[in-house]
Parts: sequence; structure tokens; C-alpha cells
Amino acid sequence: MIKLGAIGYGGRGSGVVSVMEQQPCGARLVAIADPNAEAVKRTLAKREKDPASVRLYADAQAMLDAEELDAVIVATRCSLHARLGAAVLARNLPLYLEKPVATTFDDYRLLAAAAAKSKSPTMVSFPLRLVPGVRRMWEIVRSGRLGEITHVQATNNVPYGEVYYQTWYRDQAETGGMFLQKATHDLDVISYLLGEADPVQVAAMTSKRVFRGDHPAGLKCVDCDEKFSCLESKHNPAAATGAPLQTAKEDYRCAFAVDTGNEDSGNAIIEYAGGTQGVYTQNFYSRRGSACRKWRCIGHLGTIEYDLATTTANLWMHHQPVHEVLDVRGEGGHGGGDAQLAINFLRMVRGQEESKSPLAAGLRSALTCLLARESAATRTFQSAADYTPASRA
Repeated sequence: MIKLGAIGYGGRGSGVVSVMEQQPCGARLVAIADPNAEAVKRTLAKREKDPASVRLYADAQAMLDAEELDAVIVATRCSLHARLGAAVLARNLPLYLEKPVATTFDDYRLLAAAAAKSKSPTMVSFPLRLVPGVRRMWEIVRSGRLGEITHVQATNNVPYGEVYYQTWYRDQAETGGMFLQKATHDLDVISYLLGEADPVQVAAMTSKRVFRGDHPAGLKCVDCDEKFSCLESKHNPAAATGAPLQTAKEDYRCAFAVDTGNEDSGNAIIEYAGGTQGVYTQNFYSRRGSACRKWRCIGHLGTIEYDLATTTANLWMHHQPVHEVLDVRGEGGHGGGDAQLAINFLRMVRGQEESKSPLAAGLRSALTCLLARESAATRTFQSAADYTPASRA
């Protein structure tokens, strides 16, 4: 039985542990490090068959010192991922690290340096690279049927923007901005489809045109005079988008307050090693049927596209009257990717498989996102070579 320790046991951390415990590989949560003991106890009572058997710590180092663990899951707030991931790497323990793996260039270098010294097998929470549609794209791209891939396009029209403007995610100091918070998944998929391609340079821009305003800081929807008319209010039935509530309705905060962080639209152009160009766009105010999350790979001979929202892949051959529609749906969280990632992680811990989403992928994606954020802030092209650990030591 694999003994798991969790650093951070909120919604995402407890969800990851639950998926792992459901797998036939055999895993059991034995310890949690989380300063919010009362919330942890409530979640344990819902998630675990024997919550009393799980030992609780307020401090991650204390847990790592006291426990004999087989693997550690780090699923804290984003700004802590790099530091706590580095602490696990120093113990040479198998590490499952939530994305983004770093939210600053300093944290990126810290984690990269820790990884270079560690013997830990690693996994980053990038389940999208394992959903059936992306896997099918990868197989077709690698087969050479489309010719060399010279252009990649990715679009993410997010229908659940309230998560990033009305819950704790609105704190930009924690998220690091929406490239790191959301695009990190999509940019990893692009690199994965291109054979783990590294970024060379990035140009990007962002805007905040919708989720801004002059309402008081900290204002909750439930306390607002406009709660029955506001298009983003959870108390206005006419504004319902069909997206499930991410937190209790009474805890949602005003999306148009002065303390609402995060850009609400962004675009990036990436040059990859080998010369392939990628284009990525995202926004957080699309709703209902306008939502999509898709990737498209284009070569001289053909194009393959997959939309996670519709679980449909389309293949077009450029010089033949061929259009194939592939049904590639997956079941479960992140289109089935969560379960596949959990199985791979547990087998990795047992020494039976290599990681299909190693820390190198998380560092690559984080660097791409950090370059995009810096480009948008400075309105300049950003070179990856300027930010490697060696060049900025």
C-alpha cells in the first residue's frame, strides 16, 4: 500500500487524493499538512472512510520530518507550489505537484535548481495531456500523416469566469495572473503535441475590460443592492449560465469591485525550438454555447483539431477530399485525464512506469507563461534564454 502525504487539503488536494485512493494500484492517505485544521477535518469526514487514522500537521516540514511517506502531493495555494515542491525534492520523495509549478521567475529558478539536485520521480498536474482526444492528436501528429507541424493554434473561451473574479482566485498575488492559472494547461498540451518542444521567444498582450469597476473592496454579492439584477450575481436567476457553483452562494464576491484582480483576456504568440509557431488566446466572459477549449495542429499535408468541450476531433487532409470526425470522449474529471494521471503516478511510485507529466513539463509551461506575462507588461518580445537558471544565476 502506497502511503500518501498531502501538503494542502482543500478542494483540489482532497480531490486528487480521492482519485488516487480509488485506483486499483493501492494508495492510502496517512498524513496532511495544512494550517486550516477545522476545514481539513470537515473535508476528511466527507472524503475518507477512516478520517481518524490520518495524522494532521500545521506545518509541511513537520510532516516531512515525522512521517515515513512513499509519495507527497503538493496542492496548496499557487504561490507556495515552488517552495514546498522544492522541500519534497530535497527529501528525494516521489512528488505530485499542482500547477502552476511557479508564479515568479525566482520561484521558477528555485524549483529548477532543486530538481537538478534531486532523485525524486516527479509528476505535474497536467491531466489534459492524457485525455483521449489529446492522445489521439498526439498519435496522428507523431505518425507524420499531417507532415511537419509548422503552426499550432489553441483557444480557451472559459464559461466559468466567476471562479477567477468572485472567489479566492481573484487574488492575483496568489494566481500569478491568468496565463499561469489557466494557459499553463493549454501551453503544456502544445509542447506535448510538438514532442515536448521548448519555447524560444514569446510576445503577448492582456486586457481587463469586463471584470472591473468601482464597487467597494470585499463586497459580497449577497450584500449588494444590485444582486437581483447583476449579470454576474449568483442571486439573479436570469443570469444563470449553467456552470456549477464553485463555492457557497453567499460567499461570492463582487466581480466589479476595486479589489478584483486578474486580467480577463489574453493572447500570446510563441516561437518553439525548431521554428514552429504557436498562437494562444483566452478569455473569461464567454458563456453557454460559445465556450470552447481546443487545440489545432497544422502541417503541409493536413490539420487535426480537438475540442475538449464537445469531445470531438476533426481531421482534414489538405490535398484529398478527406474529413474524418473522431469521437474521443473521456469520462471523469478533466475528460478522464485525472484518473489516468493518478494511475500513472502510482505506477511511477512503484517503479513500474515513467512519468507521463514530469516536472520538466511543468517548468517549461511555467516559463512560457512567465514570459507571456512579462511580455504583456513590458510590450516587448521575451527570450527564454534570458531566464534560464544558468543565465540568471
